Amino acid sequence: MRRVTILLFLAISLVVLANNPKREFRGAWLQTVYQSQYARQSTEQNKEYLSDLLDRLQQAGINAVIFQVRPSSDAFYDSDIEPWSRFLTGTTGKAPKPMWDPLEYMIEECHARGMELHAWLNPYRVTTSKNEKLPNDHIYNQYPNRFVEYGGKIYFDPGIPENREYIKRVVGDIVSRYDVDAIHFDDYFYPYPVARKSFPDDKSYKKYGKGMARDEWRRQNVNLLVEEVHKVISECKPWVRFGISPFGIWRNKSSDKRGSETSGMENYSALYADVLLWSEQGWVDYVMPQIYWELENQRASYSVLVDWWAHNSNGRHLIVGQDVERTMSYADVATSDSTQLNHKMQLARKYLSINGSCWWWGYIFADNHKGIADSLAGDYYSTYALPPAYPWISEKRPKAVEDLKCEGTIISWKEPKRHNKTTDASKYVIYYFAEGMIQDIEQSEAIIAITTECSYDLEVLLPGTYIVTVVDRLNNESKPTTLKIEY
Repeated sequence: MRRVTILLFLAISLVVLANNPKREFRGAWLQTVYQSQYARQSTEQNKEYLSDLLDRLQQAGINAVIFQVRPSSDAFYDSDIEPWSRFLTGTTGKAPKPMWDPLEYMIEECHARGMELHAWLNPYRVTTSKNEKLPNDHIYNQYPNRFVEYGGKIYFDPGIPENREYIKRVVGDIVSRYDVDAIHFDDYFYPYPVARKSFPDDKSYKKYGKGMARDEWRRQNVNLLVEEVHKVISECKPWVRFGISPFGIWRNKSSDKRGSETSGMENYSALYADVLLWSEQGWVDYVMPQIYWELENQRASYSVLVDWWAHNSNGRHLIVGQDVERTMSYADVATSDSTQLNHKMQLARKYLSINGSCWWWGYIFADNHKGIADSLAGDYYSTYALPPAYPWISEKRPKAVEDLKCEGTIISWKEPKRHNKTTDASKYVIYYFAEGMIQDIEQSEAIIAITTECSYDLEVLLPGTYIVTVVDRLNNESKPTTLKIEY
């Protein structure tokens, strides 16, 4: 019904629906760690559950899903390197029965809806609880000297080069075998500090530190991982992006004059994540800082941090990590709104360097927690949006469609000849302009559908101009192909 309503509205009123951008990342994180529903449900129930979840996200305007496929050195996909996740089947190493591949399923389902699928990996975590049992063939049991225990959990020691090679192998395996749009790392590099406990890397530091200060050496270990993972991805499939969602504070100004006016924990010194260096060096394609705090938080204000990150994106895409619960539970002191949603969205759209938002966590977003999905679908996400393109990877436009025609209420076209996986068609955008309207395809309000098929049922055929464009894997858009309908 959504497309019919938009068509009729355009034809009758010629009024702009909303001042929403045509290009905007609208994402949702779907974590699998600590999620018990997958192990409780059968294969078919899981498929139905995820399909329904994606339907609800799509209806709310989400165009990208960040799906956690490696919660802790395990797999939500068919891997010869790491065991099946206990969060999928209840037991680490136990394959689902009947057999299915959640990553493959999510890719197919997201792409069928015109949504991106970003495969989310936690790089260093091995266990999530103290008494977790790992299979005999797990890499930890093969090479226990390459791991450390900290805060009751097991981690890869980031200072050991063989661990970096192993993580690169895992990433390369996913990218080479699956049609993912991006690889995504979260905020867990060196683990969050445990009170009164030092991270136990004395042995690796002694062996590999080479006289560096330990903090600098730890940052170098993470930097090398980020740089080399980016290289693995770009050499395997240049169109696959690499994004990271760091903790929301790079450094406080009290530590570094380039830092933010905040007083919270720092990526740089606590997690050894020098996020600014990664974007400066072009090792990441997007940064998605987790700015989960409320607007007036005294130690880490959302307003302050959005402004700071907007001025420190270094030419890479910047996407604001938004917290559903805090956004919808706190009133806006400045405007007396009962939630902070409107104010936060206005700030996130204030800066040209910000390319969208991603919502934590996607499950409660899809459940319309405190009305968030309805609020966005009725306003900020009321029109379709394409995710941003990545000009530093490629600006080459895909070829346009041919033979655009209409039979009854169905418009159809020929898919451009496939010749390059980067610029091959991944989806199509359909625009409608009523008589007298300026045919500007940069208007988000003119988009009536985004589809992966080479035909589309309009349900109601109206006089005017229909335009179809091709979008490739990097979200570059072709020249328009036009069809005029007259009565």
